[in-house]
Amino acid sequence: MLPLQLGVSLDPQQYVPQLVSAATAVLLFIVVFAVIYLLGKSVMTRAVEEGLRRRGFDETIIGLAVSTTVVVTAVVAVALAATVAGFGVVLAAFATLAGALALAVGFAAQDLIANFVAGVFIIQDEPFTVGDWIEWDGNSGVVREIQLRVTKLDTFDNELVTVPNSDLANAAVVNNVANDQRRVSVGFGIGYDDDIGQARDAIVDEGSQIEGVLDDPEPTAPVTELGDSAVVLSGRIWIDPNTSSYGAVRAKFVEAVKERFDAEGIDMPYPNTELSGGLEVTNIDGAAGATSD
Repeated sequence: MLPLQLGVSLDPQQYVPQLVSAATAVLLFIVVFAVIYLLGKSVMTRAVEEGLRRRGFDETIIGLAVSTTVVVTAVVAVALAATVAGFGVVLAAFATLAGALALAVGFAAQDLIANFVAGVFIIQDEPFTVGDWIEWDGNSGVVREIQLRVTKLDTFDNELVTVPNSDLANAAVVNNVANDQRRVSVGFGIGYDDDIGQARDAIVDEGSQIEGVLDDPEPTAPVTELGDSAVVLSGRIWIDPNTSSYGAVRAKFVEAVKERFDAEGIDMPYPNTELSGGLEVTNIDGAAGATSD
């Protein structure tokens, strides 16, 4: 009522130019964004995918790189479209908000980012792959799945262990099945009076008869220690860890040698301590009278 009371008339036509200008700017933003995004996505993703595949990168990393390229292309398309459409204020606010958000996320997700980066290096460098038996920091297991954040392993007790990738990337990881040959070493102690040659022949013979043991390198049994109660021979046989189980072969080796030693009368002494000296017993006053009854 106030404009009418003051004699001011409302003319809808005066808002038409502003509305047309706003609509034009929005339409221009949409068109520019669509063109840049679709063109950039088509060109950049193809270039990234072909470049990484040509260099032999893992498919998981290629997929991640392609997804990241799509997101970056969308952000660039928004920025360029806003600039062309004249949304400078909106673009500045968007940049400020994005920077603050990225800083906050970076501080809050340091461990997540570290695991993510470690996962990329593990997948690319392949210190181990699915199915490998690995050991790290006193732990061991068979790799079930390698993800970008964690690696899942099965223990020999059939327990599932989920390990952050940063732990594996920063630890000394032993891959027990990485090579085509692996040595199985078992120490066998014999008595000092037993024949070393006889014991060595028994160990070598039994080791060579176990299924999965390689002929080259051939089994050996050198003397490695003169212990307190035994002469120790190290029985050494070689297997292909990709076709033979280390634990199963070792168990068969120990059992076969023990039975052979028993059959040939070769002693396998256990640690013992010999005491020498004298023992003096002194009666305490009153003890004899107390026990005479």
